[in-house]
Amino acid sequence: MSKGFASNYRIVLLASGVFLGFVGVGFRLLQLHVLDRERLVRHVDRARDSFVVEQARRGDILDARGDVLATSRSLIVLGVDPQALRPEDESKWPELARLIGMPASELTRIFRTKTRSSEDAPEAVASASGPTALPAINLATVVDETAASGERLVRWAKLSESVEESTYDQILKLGVKGVYGTRSYRRTYPRNGLAAHVVGFVNKEDTPASGVESFADFYLRGQDGWRESEKDGLRRELAQFRTREVRPTDGFSVMLSIDSAVQHMVEAELAAIVEKFNPKKATIIVSDARSGFILGLGNYPSFNLNEFFRAPMETQKNVSITDQLDPGSTFKIVAAAGALEDGLVTPGMRFDCTSETTVYKGKTLRLMRDDHVWDHALSVSEIISHSSNRGAALLAMKLGDQKFYDWARAFGFGEASGFPFGGEISGQLNSPDKWSGIDITRIPAGYSIAATPMQIHYAMGVIASGGELMRPQIIREIRDSRGETVYTFGGVARRRVISEQTAQQMARMLQGVVETGGTATNAAIPGYLVAGKTGTAQKIIDGRYSNKNHVGSFAGFFPANDPRVVITVIVDDANVTNGSGYGRTVAAPSFKHLAEQLISYLDIKPAVPVAGRPLFALEGGRR
Repeated sequence: MSKGFASNYRIVLLASGVFLGFVGVGFRLLQLHVLDRERLVRHVDRARDSFVVEQARRGDILDARGDVLATSRSLIVLGVDPQALRPEDESKWPELARLIGMPASELTRIFRTKTRSSEDAPEAVASASGPTALPAINLATVVDETAASGERLVRWAKLSESVEESTYDQILKLGVKGVYGTRSYRRTYPRNGLAAHVVGFVNKEDTPASGVESFADFYLRGQDGWRESEKDGLRRELAQFRTREVRPTDGFSVMLSIDSAVQHMVEAELAAIVEKFNPKKATIIVSDARSGFILGLGNYPSFNLNEFFRAPMETQKNVSITDQLDPGSTFKIVAAAGALEDGLVTPGMRFDCTSETTVYKGKTLRLMRDDHVWDHALSVSEIISHSSNRGAALLAMKLGDQKFYDWARAFGFGEASGFPFGGEISGQLNSPDKWSGIDITRIPAGYSIAATPMQIHYAMGVIASGGELMRPQIIREIRDSRGETVYTFGGVARRRVISEQTAQQMARMLQGVVETGGTATNAAIPGYLVAGKTGTAQKIIDGRYSNKNHVGSFAGFFPANDPRVVITVIVDDANVTNGSGYGRTVAAPSFKHLAEQLISYLDIKPAVPVAGRPLFALEGGRR
């Protein structure tokens, strides 16, 4: 009979197996806790570490009166973890769908989509149409898990990108487990398209794309905050293990020189121009004559900032600085002012504008045709008020090629105006060595030169400011999140172009443009001294100047004796019934209409002579 059920051999074998098992476990523990400890600890720390970014609120863009042009709304991005849903909450799904404006069938489909094929890339599932257009619903796997079938588990699906705070409170009260939200900020523009080309927009990737939004992004964007802590196996933050927390710093607000009321007047006037003339493009600029700050700037066509994605890129351009055109007769102020400043002429000095030709540097040159046939020599004042092409050429010839070119550059043509954003171009003004033999007869009348509407506007502003070329200014103040002013911008003169005396002489002559016999009597305002200049330039169509296609403009200021406001109206390719798109027809009436509105809004007083002081004297030195 056997001494026992196990032999010594079996006992030794079993003991050896147990021993080797303990040795293996010990070696594995040695490997995990000693040999590979640092590498594994780093891996565990990465898995447990939680780094959460707290988004800063972007600063507001305000108009000159503090009205909001752009702001950031606090919204909730709502999502669901389909794996965490409970059957007992299914009765609450219809109410949740109602709260977020989604069809119940669509919400049910998303909630029941718990897996997707591991071969499929994340897809955007279009939401059904509802009362409001919802963004695409993205199904995204946030952890690398697979179901028994080999499909990847869906751990997060977006329900809505823009749930209001009050609505989110109601959603939380429903208590649907697995549905949660993350706070974010959405840029919105309360005035829709008002000053669209100035304000600019932030695109769907939260990147400032144009206008003040882009230019002043350093001030507006703020600094995001963040916090470090740990998370548990269910990816929930363990607040007790927070090691560092930095609160977000909200962005500064930017106050513009744009006045919403003035801007509204500008855009209403543009709408009236479009309705009446259906032009290809149009631009209106209004600025403070003393400081150069822009009070209103509008272009046609324009767009709604809240729907920027619907606007073609061509429409989003600020054509007042990105497009160039022949300035036409508005450019005649250059030759007249230059000749006056150099002491070569006086306002009453006369030139023979009856002849079709003239001799210049020993050559006979054909002059441009005037709209009227003159039976007498024209004074310098009449050359301006009657807009004589020939007279402008004769004034330029008095200066000479190089000197005339230098005066054009002094008035800001051929160089960027300094408008701070938007891709400004410098226009085109060739140096005299590149001129053709007849350019001296064409350029003084505003042909064979290209300028932006902004350049034309600020060239006229030289006369209004008392002789200085001002820099276009659009930002007045920077304010912190508490509304305290941290920086203020003032008017900046780029250079002095002409003396105050010459500016006063030019103002007197430009006043003749709106008086009897002038080219824009329809721009006159009873009781006020108005100074300005019409411009009409033929457009080049198929390589030739067209008799039907024009750029009509009027640039002026008032009161002429104490300038407050400079206004420029430019209408490109207006459709005029039984006529052409001359500046006096398509632009001068809009100047007058705007000016009449600004008189009451800005409390501009009429011209009142003061004893012992010339009517056109400018007070206080530089304006």
